[in-house]
Amino acid sequence: MIQVRNIRKHYRKKVAVDDLSFTVQTGKVTGFLGPNGAGKSTTMRLMLGLDHGTGSTLYDEKPLQSYADPAQVVGVLLEAKAFHPTRTARNHLQVLADASGIPSARVAEVLDIVGLSDVANKRPGKFSLGMSQRLGIAAAILGKPKYLLLDEPANGLDPEGIAWLRQFITDYAAQGNGVFISSHLLSEMSQMADDIVVIGKGKMIAHGSVHDLVAKSKHSAVFVRTHDQAELKKLLAKTPHPFEAEGKGLLVRGATTDEIGELLFAKSVAVLELEKRDASLEEAFLELTETATEYHAHTQTEAAKENN
Repeated sequence: MIQVRNIRKHYRKKVAVDDLSFTVQTGKVTGFLGPNGAGKSTTMRLMLGLDHGTGSTLYDEKPLQSYADPAQVVGVLLEAKAFHPTRTARNHLQVLADASGIPSARVAEVLDIVGLSDVANKRPGKFSLGMSQRLGIAAAILGKPKYLLLDEPANGLDPEGIAWLRQFITDYAAQGNGVFISSHLLSEMSQMADDIVVIGKGKMIAHGSVHDLVAKSKHSAVFVRTHDQAELKKLLAKTPHPFEAEGKGLLVRGATTDEIGELLFAKSVAVLELEKRDASLEEAFLELTETATEYHAHTQTEAAKENN
């Protein structure tokens, strides 16, 4: 696994990353979330030794610089346009391959994987952002690394490209590798991530499985419907769980379907409908980062109220 231990970085009086510790395990996709300015990119640079700070990052219990060929340990995508614009896409990858002693056949292989074979002999200076992202991913996987660190790899991709990226990342992790990926596309993250690290203003906010983070959200609830609504309300009033009417049933916060089912069974109340309703990852994220967002935008309605 990757072990991040107490990393910290400050710029003059501003603390960009504040004592972060977490792990990235093999066989899993770990999502890295946070509002703009939270310190995600700085954290990734610290993990790779590209920025100076305190703390440490170990890759299988060893610092990255202790490996003879880091490209076979971790593949990186931090900047979509990190290439010489006048080299062809193929030559760009060939230079990287030569530097790491990677066979030339691997260049053709990764170009095919990311869907750039047809433009391999074109200069990437005029590539769209989405095509540049694909070239960056090709460079990241060139050495068949055990770990991938990808910073906003879906930027500029079209819907087909995003679907491809999602499948590629989940497949890469399923092969026993570890993937650490930052993204603002929370709907996509909810479909590919196993674990989530959430930071805000450089500090750790949450670290755990997607399931656990979503389950703890106040937006998660259980919907229950019976023939006897009055009896249902009476029973729920004796529990610590808040509830509210929804349609012909009740929405109960902070409870599980097992708890509600056992409660009603014990009182011989017939259940007509019992449904778990999880919060979305977006709802959980916004709830977790509510006080950690530095840049707040307002709707026209909110702006009008503030001006009156």
